[in-house]
Amino acid sequence: MIIKPLGPALNCAGRVLDLSRPRVMGILNVTPDSFSDGGVLYSGANLALDKVLHRVEQMVSEGADIIDIGGESTRPGAAAVSSQEEQDRVLPVIERLARDFDVVLSVDTSNPQLMLAAAASGVGFINDVRALARPGAIEAVAATGLPACLMHMQGEPSSMQQAPAYADVVADVMAFLTQRIEACTKLGVARRNLVIDPGFGFGKSAQHNLQLLNRLDQLQSLHCPILVGLSRKSLIGQVLKRPVSERLAGSLALAAIAAMRGAVIFRVHDVRETADAVRLCTSVFKEQVE
Repeated sequence: MIIKPLGPALNCAGRVLDLSRPRVMGILNVTPDSFSDGGVLYSGANLALDKVLHRVEQMVSEGADIIDIGGESTRPGAAAVSSQEEQDRVLPVIERLARDFDVVLSVDTSNPQLMLAAAASGVGFINDVRALARPGAIEAVAATGLPACLMHMQGEPSSMQQAPAYADVVADVMAFLTQRIEACTKLGVARRNLVIDPGFGFGKSAQHNLQLLNRLDQLQSLHCPILVGLSRKSLIGQVLKRPVSERLAGSLALAAIAAMRGAVIFRVHDVRETADAVRLCTSVFKEQVE
């Protein structure tokens, strides 16, 4: 069954992101150790700004509506980085992209200090894998007035894939997200500014991920737009026995299923291909050519 996605709009620092149709968020990892593309934007030990600009130009030309900039790897087993190191990686990139590109910029961080600094530098969206759970994070988002994504994760990146367990993964994820929504609204974050992400691959087995995707439409009862990150995930490798470099077809299949289950923002590595896939899903649902 095809589920109609929610269709509000998000005000991303003056750029309006209309969610009446699916939107693609391109991944920009300015990290040396992210699971799929760690280090590809580096020359030796240093981030290469020319590579960053070329990659962003490519993603925007391919249809990215949002560029999600992250300075801390959250792959399974990843080590934490200091607040200062994360800011040093991310802020110069944000400042340059805000100057050179007319696109919504997102910062992928759990660091309240970086949230505030990124907002001052031109970011329009905050994407937090820890659902604003760190001290001061909710207050930081409230102060910026920006939309934010709350993601479910069981545990921390360093240990989250060590025998994750749930009574009912969908019910547990929904209960967690409900609690985080309530915590945010109590501290001044407008509900219209909240996006939710079930956290595929974050403290979940392959079976948990399959159950979540199959019942993703149930998250629509929380009345927040749904963001999904399924691109190149280990689920694809476990089901199809494909290495990271051969997971495009699996990523597109999962994106299409998520679109039919109500997801509206897709965080991906392969922008053009995903944009095509989710646009076709939308056209089938509407039975018209856009």
